[in-house]
Amino acid sequence: MPGWLTARPIAHRGLHDAASGVIENTPSAFSAAIAGNYAIETDLQISADGEAMVFHDATLDRLTDAAGRLDAMPAADLKRVPFKATADRMLTLGELCDLAAGRQPLVIELKSRFDDDARLATRVAQVLTAYTGPVALMSFDPSPIAALRDLAPALPRGLVAQQRSAKVDRDHGPSPARFVVQALAARLNFLAYRVQDLQSAIPFTARNVLGLPLLTWTVRTPDDRARAARYADQMIFEGFRP
Repeated sequence: MPGWLTARPIAHRGLHDAASGVIENTPSAFSAAIAGNYAIETDLQISADGEAMVFHDATLDRLTDAAGRLDAMPAADLKRVPFKATADRMLTLGELCDLAAGRQPLVIELKSRFDDDARLATRVAQVLTAYTGPVALMSFDPSPIAALRDLAPALPRGLVAQQRSAKVDRDHGPSPARFVVQALAARLNFLAYRVQDLQSAIPFTARNVLGLPLLTWTVRTPDDRARAARYADQMIFEGFRP
């Protein structure tokens, strides 16, 4: 596993600050992270025409002046949608790679509806074939990560997870036994686990039994930071500068 994955704190959706007009997952947020010497965590959604778009939500309403599902619109239209309170526009994965240009690691989450749709994983593999900078891929859904094992075997792959509870469905909170099966099947290279749940079986097993680097999300408070320093190898943070 490459050392760059845990070498520096990872800015959650870029180094964003809405109060200053820097919105998450925008060119401004990514440029701020690069200038601050932080790695970048970001998200991808699939457009109606099969493009990998840099955006967290399945719908456009929260962050943009548009409404409806992102996957109902083609990439060309999505790139014209105004974000609220900023002149930034939505990027494709290829445009993010051009912006980052290998200057900071990219830790990219593939969003999924848990429906075995392989279009996003396929497009990601196509785009990243030509990218020489440090990049790792992860998802709550083991299906695209398993697909990437074959589509892009050289790229580090991880799962995002949290502890199971009555409020967490089984896909987002696998049992320890199921996690081990998923990890072995996908040949995982790392795990990203919720910071509040670090003192549980899956992150302990991943780090101490399987030997996987352990990232933790999303670190926002001093208590979060102390827990991350004790139980994880690196943090995905927001709301402050480490």
